[in-house]
Amino acid sequence: MIYRPIQNFFAISLFLIGLLPTIWFAIPPPTYARETESGFFITGRLIDSQGQPVVAAEISAHMPDEKEKEAIAKAESQEDGSWVLVLNHVPEKVSVHIQRYHFVNQEIDLNTADLVRLQETSMLRITELSLERKVTAGFWIATAIFIIVLLLIAFEKLHSTTAALLGASAVFLVSALGTAFDPSIYILNFERALTYINWEVIFLVMAMMIVVAVIEETGIFQWTAFQAYRLSRGRSWVLALILMAFTAVASALLDNFTTMLLMTPISLQIGLALGINPLALIIPEVLASNVGGITTLIGTPTNILIGASAGIGFYDFLVNQTVGVLIALAAMSGYVIWHYRKEWEKVSGGISKTLYEKLKEKGRIRDPDALKKSGVVFVFTLIGFVVGERIHVVPAVPAIVGATVLLIWLKPDINRMITAVDWTTLVFFMALFMVVGAVQEVGLIDLAAKSISQVVGENLGLAIFVLVIGVGSLSTVIANIPLAASMLPVVDFLTGSIPGASSKVLYYALSMGTAMGGNGFLIGGEANLVTAGITTQAGSPISFKEFLKIGLPITYITLFIGNLWLMIRFGVF
Repeated sequence: MIYRPIQNFFAISLFLIGLLPTIWFAIPPPTYARETESGFFITGRLIDSQGQPVVAAEISAHMPDEKEKEAIAKAESQEDGSWVLVLNHVPEKVSVHIQRYHFVNQEIDLNTADLVRLQETSMLRITELSLERKVTAGFWIATAIFIIVLLLIAFEKLHSTTAALLGASAVFLVSALGTAFDPSIYILNFERALTYINWEVIFLVMAMMIVVAVIEETGIFQWTAFQAYRLSRGRSWVLALILMAFTAVASALLDNFTTMLLMTPISLQIGLALGINPLALIIPEVLASNVGGITTLIGTPTNILIGASAGIGFYDFLVNQTVGVLIALAAMSGYVIWHYRKEWEKVSGGISKTLYEKLKEKGRIRDPDALKKSGVVFVFTLIGFVVGERIHVVPAVPAIVGATVLLIWLKPDINRMITAVDWTTLVFFMALFMVVGAVQEVGLIDLAAKSISQVVGENLGLAIFVLVIGVGSLSTVIANIPLAASMLPVVDFLTGSIPGASSKVLYYALSMGTAMGGNGFLIGGEANLVTAGITTQAGSPISFKEFLKIGLPITYITLFIGNLWLMIRFGVF
């Protein structure tokens, strides 16, 4: 009797399985399948002056003598710029209209030979069309909004996230008014703006923040600070070098933003206990974090943006940038030791027993078992980044899987872990993508690409120099995240137009320029601003002038080293 329910279950299951073929063949095929088997197709592809596909253009077919009537066929260009019009019959005359905001409208009258070919083969392919940009009032409004957002961020008049949200809101408001009153001031709508958000970046950053939050709970960072002090034996200049090295490595494996959140409070405590200015430890750490993070995909927010856009993976960044970064870090370390030489003289050497015991007490691993498990998951996540490149899996996937495994395996307080995610930064990214998308939509990025292209021509070495040194100089005054986001379409164009650039060297140049340039001014990088906020709350504010004195020289030392390395690495000489 016990097995009767099981027997009934299997009997019913087998009966249903037996019915599947009958059900399958009884269901009529989808109606769209029948529709695509008949009809007459006019196809084509739209590009802009830079050779990039034009998306969301409206294509319609009309009978020339009946222009005022409803179109006989309509379509919209896809992500690759392609479009297909489906006609039920071939009329005696057909005119194809192409409309797109911020482009000059085009009209193509099919000749008799075209219509005969369409009638005989059911297919007519129109030659690839290049649409000409049109400068409208929306162009100037979007450009003004973009510049205002950058200025608000640069001069800290508003929080960067608030400034980005203000810019996105202004774009949508202007576009709504444009649709209702004057089409010339239209920029883009909300649906189109969403397509500019790189969701891979959003989920990658979110997942890595969860991973770091779980690992931080184990106490590994406090333990590292204690070990750094113990190894330095109280010599402040040696301690500074050790902390810089650790920060650079941590920034490559985590990200520079998160690393400075963890390192700044520890360094403040050590500096005050040693009797030196804590900023002599903290500022070099910030500089090292911005440069050290360049070596991997997840090391800096700009690398995440560049990697997602250009298809550059974890292994690619590691192989192509590490040597140049190590040389730059070595030169930076020498300059730091010289710049703060008076601070090092304040400490004669020797370990302070009080500080030693204090760091030792706080530097205990709170949960060794959780640390082991976190280490295993973190290593497999890094492996996932490398292997994923081979099987075309985006980096966000192993990051999300790693974060999920940690949450399931260690069972931390999920509310605390989700709260640890810096949602402010994620919202900043999303709003910024929309604002950059707005200026890309109206053609400002195309204009910048043309200008740079005219300067560099087909000279790959000059293009690398412009992107490393030129963009690096801009990055000193413009936050590197919005700068990288706005320059990516320009690099896309240059990569396709300059011989030898298919190696993606220009993307690496953009990576080095934006990250290293962020060391110039205090407002140049997100990690700089976060660190400045923590030190201000702790009573040791970083002044703009103090950061500039060491940051600007190091910026150009590292930029020239980075430029030279890329020229050597990719055989430009």
